[in-house]
Amino acid sequence: MAKTDIITRFLIWRLRHLSTKNFVLILSGLIGILAGLAAVILKTAVHAIQKFLTGDFNEAYANFFYIIYPLIGIILAFLIGTYILKDQGGHGIPDLLYNISKKSSLIAKVKMYSRVITSAITVGFGGSVGLEAPIVVTGSAIGSNFGSLMHLNAKKRTLLIGCGAAGAISAIFGAPIGAVIFAIEVILLEVSVGSFIPLLIASVTGSITSMILLGEDVMFTFNLSDSFLAAHMPYYFLLAIFTGIISLYFSRVVLKTESLLGMMEDPWMKVLYGGAFLGLIVFFFPPIYGEGYETLNALIDGDPQRLLANSPFFGEIDNPYFIILFLMLIIFIKPIASAITIGAGGSGGIFAPSLFVGGITGFVFAYTANIFGLPIALPIAHFTLVAMCGVMSGVQHAPLSAIFLIAEITGGYELFLPLMFVSAISFVTTTYFDKDSLYVKQLKDTGRYLTESKDEEVLDNINIRKVMEKDLLPIAPDAKLGDLCKLVQLSKRNIFPVVNDNGELAGIITLDDIRDIMFDEAKQQEMKIQQLMHSPPDVIYPEETMQKVMDKFEKSGAWNLPVVEDGVYLGFISKSRIFNAYRKRLIRQNLE
Repeated sequence: MAKTDIITRFLIWRLRHLSTKNFVLILSGLIGILAGLAAVILKTAVHAIQKFLTGDFNEAYANFFYIIYPLIGIILAFLIGTYILKDQGGHGIPDLLYNISKKSSLIAKVKMYSRVITSAITVGFGGSVGLEAPIVVTGSAIGSNFGSLMHLNAKKRTLLIGCGAAGAISAIFGAPIGAVIFAIEVILLEVSVGSFIPLLIASVTGSITSMILLGEDVMFTFNLSDSFLAAHMPYYFLLAIFTGIISLYFSRVVLKTESLLGMMEDPWMKVLYGGAFLGLIVFFFPPIYGEGYETLNALIDGDPQRLLANSPFFGEIDNPYFIILFLMLIIFIKPIASAITIGAGGSGGIFAPSLFVGGITGFVFAYTANIFGLPIALPIAHFTLVAMCGVMSGVQHAPLSAIFLIAEITGGYELFLPLMFVSAISFVTTTYFDKDSLYVKQLKDTGRYLTESKDEEVLDNINIRKVMEKDLLPIAPDAKLGDLCKLVQLSKRNIFPVVNDNGELAGIITLDDIRDIMFDEAKQQEMKIQQLMHSPPDVIYPEETMQKVMDKFEKSGAWNLPVVEDGVYLGFISKSRIFNAYRKRLIRQNLE
């Protein structure tokens, strides 16, 4: 029996015995398991590669291997992604958001496994990026393709994409609540109350899959021991401002670095120069190698000296002021290293780097304050964890995700108040200067527009060519008023486009323009159309977004505007026609 026949029979059985609502619940659990399995495979592969490459390091030569490993990883990821999988690396989440907004939540099948392979190689060989974005793309692709296979509509596919993302994040971090909120806050444009249940199921099944296969292998091995003190709140306020500023720096440096790499037209130049430069960075600053979670664990444990142990230059230095300087340099260099890894051809995301930079920021803040002898000693572990939340909130514009993710990672809600406080202020500080998150800015920098609301999404899905009206009767510029009067008798419209022999729009004439003279026989014979025509208030181009079209209607005050392409007249668009199309699309979406 053919595969299509099996699927068809199953779908017929499903329609008879299962409602769409219950079917989506079952699919969400299955997608959560598969996303969790993909996360386990990715984590295991990265650890295996890193152990193979660094397990038997000769300390005398270790850092020299750090120079070449990232370059080899980027070359391999680029070769495999470009020539075998046909899916190049990159951030992943911006493309995911674009697919949801502009491509009816359809994601290529290859993304169900391609990012697992390329990101495992990139990070395993020391690429300075995280695994979270690739696994979110993988889980989301699984959700999208299951939705397509089961012939679900775009709205349900979008929900299953969120389920895949929630299952993946939950499996990576062991944070099911944070994963659900991340899916809602970052991936999905809007969520109804009924959508929470599939997201919860996917998140739980993803987390359980990871727990069964990996046990208690979590990112951070820290349990809170010190209690939260309200007296620390003024310092948390300063930390929040600090993390907001660092978030701005992080986002802008990532974009600028990728922009500079993008100026190289030859992809192999990017790979070789980027990989070589990344190797040099890691050579001088070994903590930048890979994801960096071991570095964060060392800081949470209050042992920064561990970070200098692998350095060929600074390993013997035991000076608190030098440690502060060393960590400050890492804060400034890590975004560059992450952007180089991705821009040069590697695969990964900035999720982990933002946590990494945030953790070091919090440690430096508290460590420096304690060295200079503040009246109250600041708990370094608390400030390290809370700053991770602050920078993640600022970079990704996901304050709730950051709060719950760090709260769950720490194994309790002892730090819930400072997490909420720092996340909110860091977010406000960042959005004061940058309205868009790093993901949205990356889309806009590549010329891809992303809708900001459901109304805009509905509007933007209206095709200009489909709502364009072509029943308006054109007239030539050298025609007489009498010729126009004959058209008035034939036309049901009160606007007439003036079009030359080349089909170009020369102007427009309305019935109001000729009402006072149209019955004057002398003028009918004497006056030419070019004497009466005038320019339209504005023109519309077929490639424009519908949001931009509505802005033109708003600014011009017009109800009808011509559509032109390379100067050639195509038709007219009326505001009422757009409203009609909008209303029909909205009704159809609500019925779905």
